[in-house]
Amino acid sequence: MENLFDLQRNGHEYKEYIPFTKSNWNRHTYQIKLKNISRVIKDINADIIALQEIESLQALKDLRYQLKRDDLYYQYYKIANLKNTTIKVAILSKIPFTYTHEIAVTSSYRYRNILEAKFKIGKEDLYVLVNHWKSKAGPESMRIVSAKKLLKRVKELGKNKNIIALGDFNSHYEEYKIFQRKRKHNDTGGITGINHILGTIRYQDQSNNVKVSPYTFYNLWYDTLEEKRYSYIFRKKKEALDNILVSKNLLKDEGLHYKEHSIMPFEKSYLFHGRYIYRWQVSRKYPYRHKGKGYSDHLPVIAAFSY
Repeated sequence: MENLFDLQRNGHEYKEYIPFTKSNWNRHTYQIKLKNISRVIKDINADIIALQEIESLQALKDLRYQLKRDDLYYQYYKIANLKNTTIKVAILSKIPFTYTHEIAVTSSYRYRNILEAKFKIGKEDLYVLVNHWKSKAGPESMRIVSAKKLLKRVKELGKNKNIIALGDFNSHYEEYKIFQRKRKHNDTGGITGINHILGTIRYQDQSNNVKVSPYTFYNLWYDTLEEKRYSYIFRKKKEALDNILVSKNLLKDEGLHYKEHSIMPFEKSYLFHGRYIYRWQVSRKYPYRHKGKGYSDHLPVIAAFSY
């Protein structure tokens, strides 16, 4: 979403999103942003879509209304708003929830809550856990806090469950390799949340007969070409900050399962401006002003599941 803020003041907005000021965040620019996001979601047309960086339930409802005006109806929706963080995660779905549950990582506002939604797909249960971990402004130890809380919940759900953990982990699919030389990030002795705590690194060792725990996740990025493993571009370099992780049970060939080779970034031409992702445009010089064009700094990531 790249910061979908509503037009109400609650005192927690980023400065450039305080409505009706010199920043030009007003009904006109808000409507353009909603319309642009709706265009992307409509082109994807997913049954379930996980969202990051939404300020409020009102913003989610406004997006849902715009989608309905654009002939795409998501009857079911939920935002993780029990903690008043500036931005939150949310979910839109055409499939009814069995339940939704908010997981508090800690009581601190530095950590966003995880949103859990349970679905019934045929005769099988599916658990979707929506994440937005601490940005690279913070060290890896902060992302490990979120990873441990997520793993704790997965163990509470039990073995052999259909679980998708997804969102902006602010972690590369091989974070353990790229963060070694970044002293401000590597404050954990080489241990990462995504690779070690959630166990995605274990799947790379299976050829050596390494046993994979039932609570280990497989990162779907490994199921596509290396040049397609990205959702973000920083200084002309592709990065995979957004991930879709699945439990071992979703890798089977029958029942509810991941559709092989379906993971991909959503790369419509209108989402690019030259060699860069066409993010929502805000002037770089103070006072920051919304230009009323662009989409998001991250590409959507999509995957298909069959039953």
